[in-house]
Amino acid sequence: MTKLALRCLGALSASIIIALSGCAKQEAGQTDAPPFVRTAPIAGGHDEHLVLTGSIKARHESAVAFQIGGRILARHVEAGQTVRAGQLLFALDPRDVAAAEQAAAAQLAAAEAAMATAERELERQRQLVAQGFVSPQTLDRMELSLRDAMSRLDAARAQATQARNARGYAEVRAVRDGVITEVMAEAGQVVAAGQSLAVLAQAGEREVEVHLPSAAAPGSGRILQPNAPDTRVTLREVAGAADPQSRTWRARYRIAGAAENWPLGTVVRLQLDGASPSGDDAVQRVPLGALDERAEGPRVWRVVEGRAEPVPVDVLALEADHARIRSPLSNGDRVIALGTHRLTPGMAVRELTP
Repeated sequence: MTKLALRCLGALSASIIIALSGCAKQEAGQTDAPPFVRTAPIAGGHDEHLVLTGSIKARHESAVAFQIGGRILARHVEAGQTVRAGQLLFALDPRDVAAAEQAAAAQLAAAEAAMATAERELERQRQLVAQGFVSPQTLDRMELSLRDAMSRLDAARAQATQARNARGYAEVRAVRDGVITEVMAEAGQVVAAGQSLAVLAQAGEREVEVHLPSAAAPGSGRILQPNAPDTRVTLREVAGAADPQSRTWRARYRIAGAAENWPLGTVVRLQLDGASPSGDDAVQRVPLGALDERAEGPRVWRVVEGRAEPVPVDVLALEADHARIRSPLSNGDRVIALGTHRLTPGMAVRELTP
């Protein structure tokens, strides 16, 4: 190979090395550049509306139960069945009730006989005292015996009345028109007095039952159903304590209009007016992606002089797209909304212009 060719080859190799070095420096410069982050402002926790899922309930739901204990002889109702006032629902075995009534009647007859004997004995003692055959103290004893017999007679009459009433208590009938929503007893089962056998949802007014994330319940709202877009609801009651498992408060909202047409158990979406699930104006809302819950505890990240800075927060509730928090930041302050799991304290970042 000639010297000229060697010089050309060397010059070409040097050009290639210089070009590759430039590309490597360019790539290194791109790698060292801080990453872009997207931020979002902190919003106040007080929403104009809160949408919850609830179910249609009867305004009055009564437990069906016997007033006396015994063995169930027959069950005449099924869950979901519509019943009328006075309709027979359950019946007890009447043999024990009949035996108790007979025993009470026998005790009443004995008390009446004892009362008649005491009256006759008192009259006879009065005659003897008048003739001077016995002392007046004997008359006092007879009067006390008569009063005791009268007391026993009153007690026997009361027991007999209870036994007669128990005959009617051996049957349970519907107190109002309605629907049996649940049945908890079967024929042949021995039940105690007051034990729930079924639940009767009485006909008439209907309500929406929801579970609120806070005891501060909005006073009104509306049902978000396609067939009832303008149906308003008003608050009737809120539970006095939170549910021990879900930590929510049960609330009942009265439905305006012809509420009896709503089928029991229907699931509806309820939009509540001016609802703040936490009941606290200091609560804030951030995008769910802004919440970082690694080992250091829940926190959000903000950009301070081009670097990521963590801010500890208290998480109050998680929603579909947002988290409700309490933090030292102010409403309107911007926090990093995505990719917080890759951030480290002091990491250089570039904030995207909103």
